[in-house]
Amino acid sequence: MMMIFGMFPFSIPTATYQQLQRSTNWRHPSNSRVGDMPAYQFIGRGEDTITLEGSIVPEFGSQMSITALRTMGDTGKAFPLISGTGKVYGLYILKDLQETQTYFFKDGLPRKIDFTIQLEQVQKAGTLIGSTASKLIGLAL
Repeated sequence: MMMIFGMFPFSIPTATYQQLQRSTNWRHPSNSRVGDMPAYQFIGRGEDTITLEGSIVPEFGSQMSITALRTMGDTGKAFPLISGTGKVYGLYILKDLQETQTYFFKDGLPRKIDFTIQLEQVQKAGTLIGSTASKLIGLAL
């Protein structure tokens, strides 16, 4: 398994990605000043977005994988994102899913499906782990 998003594992039988791009920004609004450069104030971390680009070949993976991801996006819920090495990224929402079907069989089934998925963080990993641990401790007491 390369990564898991909620209950969806990215792997050869489902969908594999060839590229993972992560973008993080920080917020620095400006205040105009007379006769001087604007003053900037750091107000915190901004958006954290992960973009996955990959392919599904029906001989190895299932076209239903895209349907499963679309269904997850339809819920509007955030899901945990965890790498295959165990790194917890945090809670992410599925913000965008693009699909391109190419090289078709006679019946119209694509031989290759390229996809791009954009995930946006809604809760940091430390907060996710801390709140989960608190709930578990509460259950144990």
